[in-house]
Amino acid sequence: MLYFIPTPIGNLEDITLRSLKLLLAVPTIFCEDTRVAKKLIRLLKERFGNHDDTKQRFIPLHSHNEQDIINSLNIDDFLSLDTACISDAGMPCISDPGILLVKFAQQNDIPYEVLPGANAALLALIASGLAEKNFYFHGFLPHKKEARIEELREILLLKYSSVLYESTHRVLQLSVELAELAPQRVIYLIKEATKMHETHYKGTALELVQKLKKANLNGEWTIVIEKSGQKRGGVLNEDDILPLSLPPKQKAKLLARLRGSSIKEEYDKLK
Repeated sequence: MLYFIPTPIGNLEDITLRSLKLLLAVPTIFCEDTRVAKKLIRLLKERFGNHDDTKQRFIPLHSHNEQDIINSLNIDDFLSLDTACISDAGMPCISDPGILLVKFAQQNDIPYEVLPGANAALLALIASGLAEKNFYFHGFLPHKKEARIEELREILLLKYSSVLYESTHRVLQLSVELAELAPQRVIYLIKEATKMHETHYKGTALELVQKLKKANLNGEWTIVIEKSGQKRGGVLNEDDILPLSLPPKQKAKLLARLRGSSIKEEYDKLK
């Protein structure tokens, strides 16, 4: 059996009993970073009193080698031995490697299970007070400024609250970008969720820029962005999009989604 096992995002005690039992017993573990995975196993054994010296094999599975690893797998190995897939923290496959392994299992009739557990996106959404019936999960934004701004513009037009992940090095940049694009939009941020130095911020995008400039930014961040305040239930139409002060390429992309046409076709119409 192949198990996709969520790991704690900070507090070791957030591991479920079932995940703990399996994670300490499986002979093979696919993991983002073997050093992180081995440290986690050691800490779990120390915390929960497991002194089993079972030898485990750790196979790195990350964004740079995932396809190569999948191509090298032996189906018989999966059918004869229990195997786990984990990320460094949280749910595998959510902004982390693992989805190709799910597809491999489906394509080769390999039995697999996904265990429930810690997830920073849902934790932040609920804590933000911005959770409603629907929400949009975006994960990490691109590093390049032009691509980041393009995706942020799309997110800010959505009729759902949106959840993003961001690193220490770019969270201040993100707050500045949000303040420039939507200064009065309500934003919620949580740093180091479930850890000793967990910190929460909530306010308008403009307010948060000033707070973050004075804050210790070290740690992993999850951001929740309030939904768009568009009228008519938040549903955009052509009359909403055409007057917007957006670059033609961005406007063409929105119109193409709305009309079901190609981006090139809409871009040519805007010239």
